[in-house]
Amino acid sequence: MKKFRVAIIGATGAVGQEMLRLLEERQFPIQEIHCFASPRSEGKTVLFQGKPLTLEALTEKSFQSIDFALFSAGKSVSSIYAPMAVASGCTVIDNSSAFRMDPSVPLVIPEINVHTLKNHHGIISSPNCTASVMLLAVAPLHRKVRIRRIMATTYQAASGAGHQAMVELQQETYATLENRPFHRSVMPHPYAFNLFLHNAPMTPSGYNEEEIKVVEESRKILQEPELRIGVTCVRVPVLRAHSEALNVEFEEPLTPAQAKEILQQAPGVIVLEDWENNRFPMPSDASGKDEIYVGRIRQDLSNPNTLDLWVVGDQLLKGAALNAIHILEYLLEFPKFLD
Repeated sequence: MKKFRVAIIGATGAVGQEMLRLLEERQFPIQEIHCFASPRSEGKTVLFQGKPLTLEALTEKSFQSIDFALFSAGKSVSSIYAPMAVASGCTVIDNSSAFRMDPSVPLVIPEINVHTLKNHHGIISSPNCTASVMLLAVAPLHRKVRIRRIMATTYQAASGAGHQAMVELQQETYATLENRPFHRSVMPHPYAFNLFLHNAPMTPSGYNEEEIKVVEESRKILQEPELRIGVTCVRVPVLRAHSEALNVEFEEPLTPAQAKEILQQAPGVIVLEDWENNRFPMPSDASGKDEIYVGRIRQDLSNPNTLDLWVVGDQLLKGAALNAIHILEYLLEFPKFLD
């Protein structure tokens, strides 16, 4: 079996750490692996297959011997270094927002639009985590009955803001329970035992940048540029796994039973419903799991041809690291997915 030279950019972050774990766990055929991080981390080590890997600093020459580079170090790093990687003959899978809306760059969730990989020119984008969780649930329904409109409210875990946000939530929770003062440096508002509207920068539309990403990226992935989507994103004091309340209007009737049957057959989706005991998906169900969970599928009493769904998915996995690894795996076996 052919083996490949792989680079992880942002290897010390929460998503980068998950990428390393997944490559090891899924036994990706690696000849050699290089890990890159910020200059302050240069020389430190991370573990891969039980062995320490020395962290390197990025330069324009870092990609000369690399086949695949997985970027998860933010938009500014990707904007500078991803084109350098491509110029060196490397294929880039980017987890940032740098290239997602570039018409020449495929924005890929393999379970939904793997065919777009054939159009890549060296860079492939992985979507926003909130959009990914939502689309894994709605895309199978959309293929059956076209969606007219989506209204979404998201309940986003600390993992969406990175490892330091997760640590800060834990520390602030301890401080609150012990009635100690706490100085936060990651989140702008009290987070323990609290929630607040997503702190992404606001846009002139009245929506913040996180909400705009969900709208624009969903339209691109579903290939529905005029699809009506409204979204409100909220930060909640959960360590990992985003939750979403979706109100989905279809052009024709679709019953909850039909939707459940479709979703039970959908790749990457688990339907979890126990109506008798009022038991539906929770972040604790999805944390650390590859699949997204869907439940409480019901008819909207206020609007015809409309269903309500509750969706939960691990932001660090299918919302980020796992999707990038899935793209990488599909690239290696791509011809069989073109039919």
